[in-house]
Amino acid sequence: MKAVWYDRQGPAAEVLTFGELADPEPEAGEVRIRLRASGVNPADCNRRRGAGHAMEYPRIITHSDGAGVIDRVGAEVDPRRVGQRVWLYNGQRGRAFGTACEFISLAVDLVSELPESVSFAEGACLGIPCMTAHLSTFIDGPVSGQTVLVTGGAGAVGNYAVQWAKWGGAKVITTVSSQAKAEHATRAGADLLIDYRTEDVAARVKSFTEGRGVDRIVDVDFGGNLATSLQCLKASGGVIAYYASRGDPNPSLPAYELMRRNACVHAITLPTTPVALRRQAQTDILRWLSEGPRLHAIAAIFPLSATVRAHEAVEAGTKLGTVVVEIN
Repeated sequence: MKAVWYDRQGPAAEVLTFGELADPEPEAGEVRIRLRASGVNPADCNRRRGAGHAMEYPRIITHSDGAGVIDRVGAEVDPRRVGQRVWLYNGQRGRAFGTACEFISLAVDLVSELPESVSFAEGACLGIPCMTAHLSTFIDGPVSGQTVLVTGGAGAVGNYAVQWAKWGGAKVITTVSSQAKAEHATRAGADLLIDYRTEDVAARVKSFTEGRGVDRIVDVDFGGNLATSLQCLKASGGVIAYYASRGDPNPSLPAYELMRRNACVHAITLPTTPVALRRQAQTDILRWLSEGPRLHAIAAIFPLSATVRAHEAVEAGTKLGTVVVEIN
């Protein structure tokens, strides 16, 4: 099969190889997927360049997320799944070989049905971005009747979080940094948009909530936003769920302030989230997709042979949505 891999960490143009490797075969409890699309996430680029991650295996096929068609099944898997359109996650998490290739064999629990109404490129966005957004939104239970602040509502995760919170029955406030991002977040269903570069986020939140503050925050930068988040959070019982903290990777936590507020802080990362929560996300995603059209932001599409360019597009930091590699 054609694949893209690296045997050492470093810049994409220096370490990624496009070539041929042996086709995988499904073991017991696995399915083999003929991949049609592979999602490129910042975490994949971080692992490839060695940012916070050691080289996990001697050779790594990059990328965690993907979508395609099941073409073979291993023992203990229903053979009727052959031919099913699917999306998958954790392709290269705890495993050496991910989704930047023509075939992947993967545990059946990591593979979900992809409705006909959703393209393979869109399906490749449903792993890290969509599942992380679901977990961050619902980690503390339903949000019906609540007010949720999503920081970075135009980002790949944030935009899905806006949609999830609206689907769950919440009012949604989100922060953006440009008119183009504001329009993108509006399409996702945000009720209030705040330009964090030019506006007082806490003041706008307090005005919108009549001084009460928000019930939950889905946060793209826990450390960088912490001071503002505490001003936005309601007086008691609020929740902050964060999935990144680039502004301050090691913030000093105001322990007594959080305690006085009975506030809860959840740190979210998809690969190690409890299995029950991940399965619930998979179930909800199928239901959510089946109920109507959804916004899947695809920033750019590259062929498998141009995976280096796809990584560089992610690392440029200007994308709006998920970069996808198509596999024909």
